[in-house]
Amino acid sequence: MKIYTNLDEVNQIKKPVLTIGTYDGVHLGHQKIIQYLNTKAKQVGGESVVFTFHPHPRMVLHPNDHNLELLQTIDERAKKLEQAGVDHLIIFPFSKEFSRLTAIEFIRDILVNKIGIHTLVVGYDHQFGRNREGTMQHLEELAPLYGFYVEEISAFMKGEVKISSTKIRTSLQTGNISVASKYLGDLFELTGEVVKGDQIGNTINFPTANIKLKEDYKLIPCNGVYAVKVSVNGIMFSGMLNIGFRPTIVDKGEKRIEVNIFDFNKDIYGQTVTLKFVKMIRSEKTFANLDQLKNQLIKDENKCRVVLGDFSYSSNKKY
Repeated sequence: MKIYTNLDEVNQIKKPVLTIGTYDGVHLGHQKIIQYLNTKAKQVGGESVVFTFHPHPRMVLHPNDHNLELLQTIDERAKKLEQAGVDHLIIFPFSKEFSRLTAIEFIRDILVNKIGIHTLVVGYDHQFGRNREGTMQHLEELAPLYGFYVEEISAFMKGEVKISSTKIRTSLQTGNISVASKYLGDLFELTGEVVKGDQIGNTINFPTANIKLKEDYKLIPCNGVYAVKVSVNGIMFSGMLNIGFRPTIVDKGEKRIEVNIFDFNKDIYGQTVTLKFVKMIRSEKTFANLDQLKNQLIKDENKCRVVLGDFSYSSNKKY
């Protein structure tokens, strides 16, 4: 897949069959559109193109209060789109100037004159242009004037529930990992750098890697303990993740993302790891002392190992 961050880089794409959108999560509904996009491109002897934006429009238009919690970073989104078989990804640098373009200007100046669009494939509720004035009706009127085709894809239903990024976000914010995974068609991920922590976990035989996210707009699931898969240098391990403020250890502390990687004792400070969420085990709790916390963590680890199918207990862990 070729990636462009500047329209001047776009060279002679063969009969571009293009779709536009944020595509946050690249969930099953998005995948349906992309599958159709790829099939249509082959039918007309062209190539599939996804046109997306970065930064997110709300980050530009409302920089101080955008309150974004996206399912994917731009890099994660690009990876998923490539896995879906997209030929070209245009990551357009959204700006206030761009936001003022009318629907007609966007179609004429960018899709037609810059990209040479052959077919535009859109979701059932797609709107575009200044104040989201562009609708399917506008597209059907403009397409014959500018010499391209337009096709609409209906909403994708899963168990009679319309799949959307919003529904997946809500599931993660309430700890319903199974629903989020079902709609995403994959496990939700967080990727970050391992940084120095307080190392209190070492004192109770549960050392943790503290994860610092690079992007502040990435959604973090609700506070609690999770069974996770942990990718370190391309190798997958089982683990137990805690998200929260550690009320047993500190009073009014900062929110932390800490993972105890099972049967692992290497120094990985400064390295990037990826967490794949499998199941929420429990909500965050406050314990009277560290001994009570340790006893609960032993129970949590047992539950996580059962969920993950990992029974290779570490010989140096005291139970």
